[in-house]
Amino acid sequence: MEFFCYHRDRSGSLALRHELLEGHWSYMDQYVKELIARGPTLTSDGEAPTGSVHIIDLPDPDAARRFAFDEPGYQAGVYRDVLLRRWRNVLGRTMWDFPGGRTDGNRYLVLGLGSGQAADLAVPQNGDELIAYGPLLSDDGTTWLGTAVLVRAPDPETARAVLTADRYAEIEVHRWQFGGRPS
Repeated sequence: MEFFCYHRDRSGSLALRHELLEGHWSYMDQYVKELIARGPTLTSDGEAPTGSVHIIDLPDPDAARRFAFDEPGYQAGVYRDVLLRRWRNVLGRTMWDFPGGRTDGNRYLVLGLGSGQAADLAVPQNGDELIAYGPLLSDDGTTWLGTAVLVRAPDPETARAVLTADRYAEIEVHRWQFGGRPS
């Protein structure tokens, strides 16, 4: 089962986040084979982290909750909240398989919070810039709750346009970068 996990930073937690960085990486090292995508969201200027995205394949919702809530930053109070939802890997690959590589261009998390009938279930045309793409689902995987996308785009407006705007109660766009230990 695939899950989308988004830890959103608490105001004033940057120093604590930096202090716990090695602990976070060591924790994530335990899940390296299960990770589909990972990386921080950033301020609009790309200078400081605002959250942490992990898309992961785990056996069940209980394992996903343990993953999200046992994370050292969460345990220490770095994050103000956590969005944890079932997710479906429509692209069928990991971020490391993205042909555009790790660094060229601007990267964004586009998070569409659903309202009503499911939307954007298929890969959009011209999906070459998609790093990860899939629906957010209820715990039992039957109800569509939105869509989570990692995309390379020239600007936030172009990133937002990946989703059908009038099909969502809200669409968030956050700068994002490939995560993990530096090489």
